[in-house]
Amino acid sequence: MSEPLVKIEQLTKTYIMGDVEVHALRGVDLNINKGEFIAIMGASGSGKTTLMNLIGCLDKPTSGKYSLDGIGVHTIPEEELANLRNQKIGYVFQSFYLLSRTTALENVELPLLYRTRLSHHERKELTRKAMRNVNIEDRAHHFPNQLSGGQQQRVAIARAIVNEPVILLADEPTGNLDSRTSVEVMAVFQELHSRGITIILVTHEHDISQYADRIITFKDGKIRSDTTNDRPKSAIEDLKALPPIEED
Repeated sequence: MSEPLVKIEQLTKTYIMGDVEVHALRGVDLNINKGEFIAIMGASGSGKTTLMNLIGCLDKPTSGKYSLDGIGVHTIPEEELANLRNQKIGYVFQSFYLLSRTTALENVELPLLYRTRLSHHERKELTRKAMRNVNIEDRAHHFPNQLSGGQQQRVAIARAIVNEPVILLADEPTGNLDSRTSVEVMAVFQELHSRGITIILVTHEHDISQYADRIITFKDGKIRSDTTNDRPKSAIEDLKALPPIEED
């Protein structure tokens, strides 16, 4: 059996707030295999975002082990983490974090600028491919203020996958979107998952978690449940069931 893509053993994270110790994670064990689509749920302060930050190499654990794609992240010096993040991990956030004076295409291309061995033509080809994969290529030359919230999130997702990462992390990606647009964005994630991309999505919305095929719930810094969703909802089917948009 192949090694898990994400392997976490007895991971802890403690924050010092003045004289108080805050135990955000309390000895978490977790394996995630290549190609899984996982939703992580839990109340505010449960540890789910802390775990996401550790998996995304945005923070380092207090103790424990974490391996990503066979690399022992807990052993890597701080200065090497940036390269690992850029090569292995794609991020999607609740706020889109698009550069306002930069076109959609240029926003998506940004992570590729760090890959100095790529030619200009190769960068453009990879950028166009990522935009096609989330159905936003027709808005390539629009600026963020010319795009709807759903379109902006598609651009952000394209930017996250342009480097062809081994794992895609999404932190409350539907938090700023209305119900219909949230389902549209989940359709994008399900399409990417069908192409073999490993996805970890943090959400506080039960309905959103039902689009994943595995649901992990956190409470008080520990995993309280880890269940397989045998019948994940289909975002495409849910979109078909919604009433048509009324034209002005």
